[in-house]
Amino acid sequence: MTGPRPHLVALATLVALAAPAVAQQAAPTIQEWNVPWARTRPRDPYLDRQGRVWFVGQTGQYVGVLDPATGEFKKFDLAPGTGPHNLILDSTGIVWYAGNASSHIGRLDPRDGSIGKIAMSDSAVRDPHTLVWDARGDIWFTAQGGNGIGKLTVATGQVRVVPLPTPRARPYGIKVDRTGRPWIVLFGTNKLATVDPQTFALTEYPLPRAATRPRRLEITSDGAVWYCDYAGGMLGRFDPRTQKVEEWPLPGGPTSRPYATALDDRGRIWIVETGSQPNRFIGFDTHTRQFLPGADVPSGGGTVRHMVFDVRTRVIWFGTDANTIGRAQLPNPPAAAVP
Repeated sequence: MTGPRPHLVALATLVALAAPAVAQQAAPTIQEWNVPWARTRPRDPYLDRQGRVWFVGQTGQYVGVLDPATGEFKKFDLAPGTGPHNLILDSTGIVWYAGNASSHIGRLDPRDGSIGKIAMSDSAVRDPHTLVWDARGDIWFTAQGGNGIGKLTVATGQVRVVPLPTPRARPYGIKVDRTGRPWIVLFGTNKLATVDPQTFALTEYPLPRAATRPRRLEITSDGAVWYCDYAGGMLGRFDPRTQKVEEWPLPGGPTSRPYATALDDRGRIWIVETGSQPNRFIGFDTHTRQFLPGADVPSGGGTVRHMVFDVRTRVIWFGTDANTIGRAQLPNPPAAAVP
């Protein structure tokens, strides 16, 4: 892999906080649809302009779509061994998916089912993992096993990869902030990372507790990076300006295994605790610093891995290892706030 020399900053300052009280408001209402292709691990949904829900069948080798209005499903088969892990849609409705087991990012045109493949520029980056758009319409992505962070320039098909200096860092969740800078959680260690989008310089930020294993993240409008510690059952907030870290224990405790996250339009982070069966859907208000009433996933969930918020309907969509696509209708908070 090629890239500029990485930068490692000093340990952040940790402020450990007691578990806050649970706010008094309604819990989310959850509905699920059974995916007709059994045991295919539907995951990582994404909404198109018509409100249809696109997702991948990780073990079923397909891209699927659900029309919630009718309950109808449709499937686009991918090549055997693709191992699709994640997808996103562009403004024209083209589906971009991560060929996690086959070293490519795919481009599916739903109009005719045609598929184009963009190979990784480095053979070490064998597993594109999670894709995310930047403001220019290009794709940043993680490669967990390949230990790198990549950028696909859509117009040219060029892939550039930035290697991580920490061995087996396992770059996992990724988001792009309002300045166009991608932030990444490193699931194999206790670090966050970011890449300068102009110079491709990488910076790692060690988190104070050595046992922390961040898996997903969200970025609020103040630039703070919020992460879930999968190993310790904590929700953390990292301030890039001061490098201060605050942490709150999740309601499910040290074994809650927080995994999928989503940020809504009111500054609330929604988290699925996968350490319990059924999985539990909970929220945290980043303004009041209070947890919100939770709801069990009706199917049990198995594991909910990734979620997306639809601002039009104020619904969060998710897939489950119980072979369902689900939606959580969010309750209205007492007063509106900006995330």
